[in-house]
Amino acid sequence: MNLAFLRLVAAAALLAAPPAPAAGGWENFFVPFLGDLRAEAAEARKAGKAGVLLMFHFDECPYCAKMKNEVLSRPEVQRYFGERFVSVAIDTRGAQAVTGFDGRTLPEKEFARSLGLRASPTFRFHSADGRQIAEHQGAIYDPAEFILLGEYVASGAYRNASFTVYKQSKQKRGS
Repeated sequence: MNLAFLRLVAAAALLAAPPAPAAGGWENFFVPFLGDLRAEAAEARKAGKAGVLLMFHFDECPYCAKMKNEVLSRPEVQRYFGERFVSVAIDTRGAQAVTGFDGRTLPEKEFARSLGLRASPTFRFHSADGRQIAEHQGAIYDPAEFILLGEYVASGAYRNASFTVYKQSKQKRGS
């Protein structure tokens, strides 16, 4: 079965379910995740996107909640990342099975632990072939700065500079 069809079925199931409490629309930032990161990378490749963005979070994380409500819920952030990345949420305390880019399948919490994650939220960017290309640990509460992080990765600037240096160069130029 193709991933687009499975997403359509998942979306239809969500529409048939009773509505969840309003959460500010941040859920629209992420694709419905069916558990296979290799399929998400294939979808990114097929759509001509820069790659896959993984957000590692957990429900009780106050930094994650603030970022979801103040940044990921913003239409301009959703539009920017939606055009360039397949964005997936991984619950660092969750039990959903995740098949990693390497083909191993683990529950979310074990998957996160196997990657050595130490902070939440953590954003890991992977190329469309599954290679990790960048990581940012910690929340960013300014939507423009978060979009700048996406630009840093999508433009390939991560190859030549840290995000801090990239951000400073953009501020100096006034862009």
